[in-house]
Amino acid sequence: MPLTDPQDIAALLRETRTIALVGISDRPDRPSYGVMRVLQQHGYRVLPVNPQIAGEHVHGEFVWGRLSDIGVPIDMVDIFRRPGAAGEAVDDAIAAGARSVWMQLGVVNDAAAARAEAAGLKVVMDRCPAIEIPRLGIAPIIAD
Repeated sequence: MPLTDPQDIAALLRETRTIALVGISDRPDRPSYGVMRVLQQHGYRVLPVNPQIAGEHVHGEFVWGRLSDIGVPIDMVDIFRRPGAAGEAVDDAIAAGARSVWMQLGVVNDAAAARAEAAGLKVVMDRCPAIEIPRLGIAPIIAD
């Protein structure tokens, strides 16, 4: 069952440091572009993933083609994909050893969520961390 309790979501956001953002856009008018910036401003390291713009940079970070290319531990995979394509991103998150998956507003895929949970990942669905962070009063991350 995806996390819905505000305390559970807040705890997840507080324990997360590195976020892979699947479906990043290099277009400033796209939601993923703005959400990445908000997450960075809050202190998260955000690693953008999009095979169509791999090798470019968004908000100062190298854009990866696939999650499997990243090669560093990933706490959360934030998914900006259509609900039908979210399953592949969830499977990639499981294979990459991520600790959680976050499906953005409008992204609901119950089968993918069940696979993630069965693999031990925490799941948030149909929410946006850039909205939840201020709503829940999550303090910015201070470098360890």
